[in-house]
Amino acid sequence: MRLFVSEGAPGCLPVLAAAGRARGRAELLISTVGPEDCVVPFLTRPKVPVLQLDSGNYLFSTSAICRYFFLLSGWEQDDLTNQWLEWEATELQETESLADIVLWGALYPLLQDPAYLPEELSALHSWFQTLSTQEPCQRAAETVLKQQGVLALRPYLQKQPQPSPAEGRAVTNEPEEEELATLSEEEIAMAVTAWEKGLESLPPLRPQQNPVLPVTGERNVLITSALPYVNNVPHLGNIIGCVLSADVFARYSRLRQWNTLYLCGTDEYGTATETKAMEEGLTPQEICDKYHIIHADIYRWFNISFDTFGRTTTPQQTKITQDIFQRLLTRGFVLQDTVEQLRCEHCARFLADRFVEGVCPFCGYEEARGDQCDKCGKLINAVELKKPQCKVCRSCPVVQSTHHLFLDLPKLEKRLEEWLGRTLPGSDWTPNARFITRSWLRDGLKPRCITRDLKWGTPVPLEGFEDKVFYVWFDATIGYLSITANYTDQWERWWKNPEQVDLYQFMAKDNVPFHGIVFPCSALGAEDNYTLVSHLIATEYLNYEDGKFSKSRGVGVFGDMAQDTGIPADIWRFYLLYIRPEGQDSAFSWTDLLLKNNSELLNNLGNFINRAGMFVSKFFGGYVPEMVLTPDDQRLLAHVTLELQHYHQLLEKVRIRDALRSILTISRHGNQYIQVNEPWKRIKGSEADRQRAGTVTGLAVNIAALLSVMLQPYMPTVSATIQAQLQLPPPACSILLTNFLCTLPAGHQIGTVSPLFQKLENDQIESLRQRFGGGQAKTSPKPAVIETVTTAGPQQIQALMDEVTKQGNIVRELKAQKADKNQVAAEVAKLLDLKKQLAVAEGKPPEAPKGKKKK
Repeated sequence: MRLFVSEGAPGCLPVLAAAGRARGRAELLISTVGPEDCVVPFLTRPKVPVLQLDSGNYLFSTSAICRYFFLLSGWEQDDLTNQWLEWEATELQETESLADIVLWGALYPLLQDPAYLPEELSALHSWFQTLSTQEPCQRAAETVLKQQGVLALRPYLQKQPQPSPAEGRAVTNEPEEEELATLSEEEIAMAVTAWEKGLESLPPLRPQQNPVLPVTGERNVLITSALPYVNNVPHLGNIIGCVLSADVFARYSRLRQWNTLYLCGTDEYGTATETKAMEEGLTPQEICDKYHIIHADIYRWFNISFDTFGRTTTPQQTKITQDIFQRLLTRGFVLQDTVEQLRCEHCARFLADRFVEGVCPFCGYEEARGDQCDKCGKLINAVELKKPQCKVCRSCPVVQSTHHLFLDLPKLEKRLEEWLGRTLPGSDWTPNARFITRSWLRDGLKPRCITRDLKWGTPVPLEGFEDKVFYVWFDATIGYLSITANYTDQWERWWKNPEQVDLYQFMAKDNVPFHGIVFPCSALGAEDNYTLVSHLIATEYLNYEDGKFSKSRGVGVFGDMAQDTGIPADIWRFYLLYIRPEGQDSAFSWTDLLLKNNSELLNNLGNFINRAGMFVSKFFGGYVPEMVLTPDDQRLLAHVTLELQHYHQLLEKVRIRDALRSILTISRHGNQYIQVNEPWKRIKGSEADRQRAGTVTGLAVNIAALLSVMLQPYMPTVSATIQAQLQLPPPACSILLTNFLCTLPAGHQIGTVSPLFQKLENDQIESLRQRFGGGQAKTSPKPAVIETVTTAGPQQIQALMDEVTKQGNIVRELKAQKADKNQVAAEVAKLLDLKKQLAVAEGKPPEAPKGKKKK
């Protein structure tokens, strides 16, 4: 191996320190090069440090080189360091780690002089000094600084391009020229080459399978969303937390031509179903049949693309659950014990955990359930609740002894730790899923009861337990297997094939313990080569306005109600995905829904796609014109390509919300491109102007075609509408590559173009807010518009400010051109309406119209 470093290059500090850790493990030649020497043959700009491997490949990322040296030294990848390197979000560790070395080198120019540090950062200074005194770091500093101290860094840094400061820039949503200027010639050339290849670079479509089964040599992606309880109607939070998020990834996976199976179904056993049946005067089976249809209809309306949507009340569920139980039993992973359980004498039944409510013994929350507190997140035994109440009749239950079976989690803990150690590094488990799973292990696993005194459930195949059923959280996750088994008798090719299957599981964070701890322990203990979750994707919670969804109080939008609002399913999908609670809880807001629809969809995305198509129809008879790309056009190709690749990177990491913003960013680039080049003016000019108008129109309509495919996972109906309007060739509709291709070549005929989105009006939204406000709306003494303006956050306010600025520029330009008064008046009216929306969003009373004062 050969390591290239340069005197005064800060990135060489951590690399040399890390190389010291690997001394003697491999032959390493260290070469010092000038700051302007190009070491990597395929890069046009100088880059150091660089590690040339024996294979001839190059590493030129500081973190990647440090990681390589640490691996050589015998370091085993740990989940925490991998998260730190990806997110740069973990705290500094006291022990020397890969993260410490990388950060030490990055901060060296600042921290080597303690005078720069305030007293409050003494711990940081201590950490830095501790690392600086270690031999590998000392040698690295001597090599790079040549005993000149921090002054040795100055010549190298002075030759680096200056970062463009953010201060002083106009606030705008439009792309900036500086961004395009950072593209390399290679990036532009590669983008142009890919564009010119066009449709011929698309691979053949995967043949359709029915049923979908794993294929050797392909990427086989198995996707599940948490099984919703059958006894209630899902609200918007339930929908975004599992089925909609999973649907986006499933659709994306199919666009990538991965062999994909997406499944879900209703979770139908347990006390909740029995109780709902009593309330409605039906049998448990009848209640399951009724609500299964309700769930299926809701998800069908939301355009959820399940390959199969099943249920847990099937013979296959009984067979597979009992088989796993028997294997656990024979291997000594099942315990028997007598437990104290709450029994409601009034209802004459033992109470399931979720049908007991009381005060949390840990945090004092007054509405804690018998299995878990929603406030502090701790698991609870129902008998530990203070002031317990039966949720059915509100009487106080009594404690009685009963005999139950337990899964011996402590005995399985080592296997689970080893599996997590292999699985988590390099996986896409969300941070909350990692944290919740690790917190369970940190506190030590305890035996978990897997049986209940019920009739409606999977029977326990053990003498003495004939009157009991399995606890829903033992067998509900097995529902994924049984639903697959009802879909295909070759279900084991998915669920007993961990070597070939990549399993993604989507859920809200309260489901993490059962998917990250309980089911993996059951599967590992069964010793039957089960496929376990590779990527556990958990959301936080979605709230409704300032509170929680409540069917009983009529607060919030539930799945069956969304259909009656007059707002299309794709608009709901877009907004829920835009506010998807990925890193923290988020809230549905009617004001924000209006803003996002009118600004992001109507004024940005819809405006661009409609204009691009209309120009083709109006100026070129419906045929895509010839395109002669200028250097600026080629730079735009490269910029769109980079944003497309960013979209792929985000969705591959299941960062669904952030990837949606890449679509909107490309659309803004398109809008600016049209605005700057003004094809509607050029088409009336000289031959060169008309040719330029054709190029701009052709490139714009191809960007619209690209956006239609990128939109497919998010807004499938809108995507299909755009593709039909543009008559996009079928192969281009079903495959999304990482490069921007010319899919609508010159001469391609498009169809009839029409607007994609409708404006949401304040009166319409206010009516819906009142309708779904429940008791909150009735008790409010203030007008609803004034009350809810505080829900507008900085992002939506900024979006409105951008719209006001843009519209103001249009008005000023029209006035400067002395345009027709009616046209000016129409644009002024739009500006006043936007200012009114901005005032409401900022919590200010809208300004009264200004007029001439009477004398």
